[in-house]
Amino acid sequence: MKDTIQQLETMRESARLGGGASRIAKQHAKGKLTARERIEILLDEGSFEEWDMFVEHRCTDFGMADQKVAGDGVVTGYGMINGRLVFVFSQDFTVFGGALSEAHAEKICKVMDHAMKVGAPVIGLNDSGGARIQEGVASLGGYAEVFQRNVMASGVIPQISLIMGPCAGGAVYSPAMTDFIFMVRDSSYMFVTGPEVVKTVTHEEVTAEELGGATTHTTKSGVADLAFENDVEALLMTRRFFNYLPLSNRSGVPVRPSGDAADRADYSLDTLVPENPNKPYDIKELIVKVVDDGDFFELQPENAQNIVIGMARMEGRTVGIVANNPLVLAGCLDIKSSIKAARFVRFCDAFGIPLITFVDVPGFLPGTSQEYGGIIKHGSKLLYAYAECTVPKVTVITRKAYGGAYDVMSSKHLRGDVNLAWPNAEIAVMGAKGAVEIIFRDDKDDPQKLAAREAEYKARFANPFVAGARGFIEDVIWPHETRKRICRSLAMLKNKKLENPWRKHGNIPL
Repeated sequence: MKDTIQQLETMRESARLGGGASRIAKQHAKGKLTARERIEILLDEGSFEEWDMFVEHRCTDFGMADQKVAGDGVVTGYGMINGRLVFVFSQDFTVFGGALSEAHAEKICKVMDHAMKVGAPVIGLNDSGGARIQEGVASLGGYAEVFQRNVMASGVIPQISLIMGPCAGGAVYSPAMTDFIFMVRDSSYMFVTGPEVVKTVTHEEVTAEELGGATTHTTKSGVADLAFENDVEALLMTRRFFNYLPLSNRSGVPVRPSGDAADRADYSLDTLVPENPNKPYDIKELIVKVVDDGDFFELQPENAQNIVIGMARMEGRTVGIVANNPLVLAGCLDIKSSIKAARFVRFCDAFGIPLITFVDVPGFLPGTSQEYGGIIKHGSKLLYAYAECTVPKVTVITRKAYGGAYDVMSSKHLRGDVNLAWPNAEIAVMGAKGAVEIIFRDDKDDPQKLAAREAEYKARFANPFVAGARGFIEDVIWPHETRKRICRSLAMLKNKKLENPWRKHGNIPL
């Protein structure tokens, strides 16, 4: 028995070393942590239960029979984050460059299967050179097995991907199907084809960082949600973000008691919106002043900045926030902002997270680039997301709500539950100037008459009372009481039940 215990400890020690001390030193020299060090930071101390430490690959070609490392390049298991269950896999770049083999994929699939059974999120720490070439189609099959589980888990358990090194080729599609992607600046990248292939095919010269680095994917492509400076920051912020997430689509949102009074008034909000309707203001100021303890976790802050999305709490319960931002493009909806917000709305709906929408939108962004890029189809993604959504929806119109964009932004017509407006809100087909120039086009050569018509139009339509008279908004409220009214609305909607017609699935305009 003593010999068996000694053998077990020797095998464990060997597995913990991964690719060996020299390769661990190289990993550290790049400013990267090892697979196990990352898990230690991510999970509560002493909570990690590792599975399949002794698994090895089964490949015998190209001399691989003599190159076997216990664990086969990925550390898997489960643990706790602030006392809440989570499954995790962490790819080990020190073992075959983290390349995915058939056995490596089986380990990942096992934790995903168990996460689905017990209703707990999965966090994947990706640091891999891609498919293990020596295994050929077996490694490709392994990727497909992981992809299938990503799809089956979508909308059932939250899935988070941390890109903490290379992630290229087929490897990128698993993170792409997860709910959120976080990256590390200067040490992580994602692309379908690398710089050498790009140069060969298109003759473009581009670095890995330019092609698929953290900055690229958080500002240009929108593939990633957040970029962090190093591994430690990425892992600690993931712990913070995890606190907002339900464990599954059946668990309900987490509750964290707060001392922030539900009826707290903030009179500075009464002067937030400038008197000049064309002057911008920062919608994030409103968000921070309304939510619990000013704690707002923004997602995709560098992408499509004309719309703001993120997680917060109201009376201790998680809520999703969507808000037009007048500081960028006057808050117009465009292709990128529609896609960004639509995916977030669908995530919140899938996991029962109530939605708060702050509206200040002058319409959809005009122009040939938008039309040629498919704004009609992409804009309708956000429309579809809100219309399909059955979670509690509270909407506050702070200033402009014009045209089709008014409809799209969680309007009463898309089953908004409680729709409120500030006193200076303007709900109309379009701005007064544009409307008058169309209605009274015969007076276009008489500026004085047009000005009088514009004033008349403003008095008639540039207010929330026309919509109020039709029941399209529940009430006109003072800005300083926004938090109180939202909290009361969410409390009333806590047990809301609404079901869509039975169907296999809808056909969202992709």
